[in-house]
Amino acid sequence: MKKLTGLIAATFTPMDEDGQVNLEPIPAMVKSLLQQGVKGLYVCGSTGEGPSLTTDERERVAKAFVAAVQGRVPVVVQVGCNCVEDARQLARHAVHIGADAISAVSPSYFIPEGVSTLVETLGRITDAAPELPFYYYHIPRLSGLSLSPLAFLAAASARIPSLAGIKFSSRDIEVMQQCLAFENGRYNILFGVDEMLLSGLAAGCHGAVGSTYNFLAPLYHQVMRHLESGDLLDAQACQLKAAQLIEVIIRRHGISGLKAAMTLTGIPCGPPRLPLTRLTEKETLVMRAELDALGFFGYAGRKGP
Repeated sequence: MKKLTGLIAATFTPMDEDGQVNLEPIPAMVKSLLQQGVKGLYVCGSTGEGPSLTTDERERVAKAFVAAVQGRVPVVVQVGCNCVEDARQLARHAVHIGADAISAVSPSYFIPEGVSTLVETLGRITDAAPELPFYYYHIPRLSGLSLSPLAFLAAASARIPSLAGIKFSSRDIEVMQQCLAFENGRYNILFGVDEMLLSGLAAGCHGAVGSTYNFLAPLYHQVMRHLESGDLLDAQACQLKAAQLIEVIIRRHGISGLKAAMTLTGIPCGPPRLPLTRLTEKETLVMRAELDALGFFGYAGRKGP
């Protein structure tokens, strides 16, 4: 598989009102993403509530997305969890369903004590699917793991021959640049902070994985086009608009607000699963009005409320 580039949507896991996985909206979700020009899907990550799903649910969700995509863009399945053996099972399943790559976050209850332990832990997972490119999911805010991703790259190549790169979900741009430069750009580094896409692009990231690419990809494509053409002020204006929209959305319980925003665009996502809490009807109505005032529905290709 070639290096991933462009916008890669970190997909939601749709659920019914009882918090049970609902696969029915996935084909429509994929159709919308492809129409927006998304270049790949990242399934069962933080946005997809992977840590809150059972192993069986994660397998069914991954299979549904791969089937809906039909090979039109790469699908990366996030298999990491606190149980390494469950992660190995998910990795094997990713091979079986025809996923293009796997990714894994570190276990976060018993946290690896050092880089060598992290490498061995992730190596154990990739041993179950050696034929698939592997992306380490670096997200210290949620994993609690503050080990250097640069040190990980330096130590991992011998143990993890399938290592393709890092999903770099941290605001530490300086470290991301060091990862990009490591061994003359050997690894595919994907930036994971939507609010800072412009900064990540300016620093040289190859692509980006994010939640809001599910419904704001046209706006981020404007950021990318303006930057490529040298129109920095216009790129900054588009990035600011994205940041303003994100602030409205994530101040309401984070993923709960993101799923509600996706539902407002016409793709029903349902509520999040506990321990995340759903938006109240009043919160949803207020959010919708604030988003409408910022032009959200135009950027998302919808007429709005």
